Amino acid sequence: MHNGASELAVRDLNAWYGESHILHGMQFEVNKGEVVTLLGRNGAGKTTTMKAVMGMIPSRKGSVLFEGEELIALPSNKIARRGLAFCPEERGIFSSLNVYENLTLPPAVRPGGMSLDDIYQIFPNLKERLKSQGTKLSGGEQQMLAIGRILRTGANFLLLDEPTEGLAPVIVQQIGAMIRLLKSKGYTVLLVEQNFRFASTVADRHYVVEHGKVIDMIANDQIAANTQKLESYLGV
Repeated sequence: MHNGASELAVRDLNAWYGESHILHGMQFEVNKGEVVTLLGRNGAGKTTTMKAVMGMIPSRKGSVLFEGEELIALPSNKIARRGLAFCPEERGIFSSLNVYENLTLPPAVRPGGMSLDDIYQIFPNLKERLKSQGTKLSGGEQQMLAIGRILRTGANFLLLDEPTEGLAPVIVQQIGAMIRLLKSKGYTVLLVEQNFRFASTVADRHYVVEHGKVIDMIANDQIAANTQKLESYLGV
């Protein structure tokens, strides 16, 4: 699992919103082709970690190494060109545009993005809804559209913030199947989740985040043995 250098290595990452110090030395790593989860309560700093990795928080310090290159001083548009893409919890669908327009709007950040046909194979629902406006889609379809849109850009390291939030169980299963499929195609995924039961169906490892730092790491095959510990961490 940990042979050679990790694809993403975050070291002593601190971040601030104005005067508020949110991240207090986040440390974790993600190897190529892994699905890794950041688990933690609301306000633990999980989303802030993703935004800090992506350069979306101006006030940050520490080290974010991606494929051996330091990203901490780069602006977010340059970070995106390295092949990292952030899918926010609110999904960022353009409500006035239809599915096809939403999919084709973002520019490619690098070569190797999926074709529309590739995306329709992964998300057959979207193909049926091409002419539907973004706002007319269900929550699950919006989530699929938000991820499909990223796959077109050539990004191969996906940061997904609460992709199952508020979705019906059957849709959560579809999102899980999609994450496993992307993993099988060689994508790397960093996932923010509240729901460790869902996370355990897709992830290799889980980092527990509390008060802006990692307090534990649990391999997926150790989840069952650590259920009580996780429930106390997450206040389930």
